Amino acid sequence: MALYEHVFLARQDLAQAQVDTLAETATKIIEDNKGKVVKTESWGLRSLAYKIAKNRKAHYVMLEIDAPAGVVAELERQTQINEDIIRYMTVKVDGLEEGPSVMMRKSDRDRERRGDREGRGDRPDRGDRGDRPRRDFDGE
Repeated sequence: MALYEHVFLARQDLAQAQVDTLAETATKIIEDNKGKVVKTESWGLRSLAYKIAKNRKAHYVMLEIDAPAGVVAELERQTQINEDIIRYMTVKVDGLEEGPSVMMRKSDRDRERRGDREGRGDRPDRGDRGDRPRRDFDGE
């Protein structure tokens, strides 16, 4: 069987529970056709680069699939019919990633940066800056 990554974008006005239902529906389609969903990741509500069908944002969901080619054709057919899904893409891959995807690692890193300032290992310590003279910007 071949390995695939299937990403779909759901409308912005859906609740997270409805997005999870869409992912479960896709999983059921795959499993009913003798395929297997290895991993499901919900990347959350993210801004789009441009408007798609009057949506400025979308819920992103990725499925890692191990299935024959006919399963992907059926999944894409069902996805096209669904009005809640505004875009989708399926890519055949040589191997599936272990652990969280790059998108999940990036969002974890962003959360850490917004949270506490002490965990910033990417910036050197600035030390005590009390010895600097203050300047007025009035020309003095």
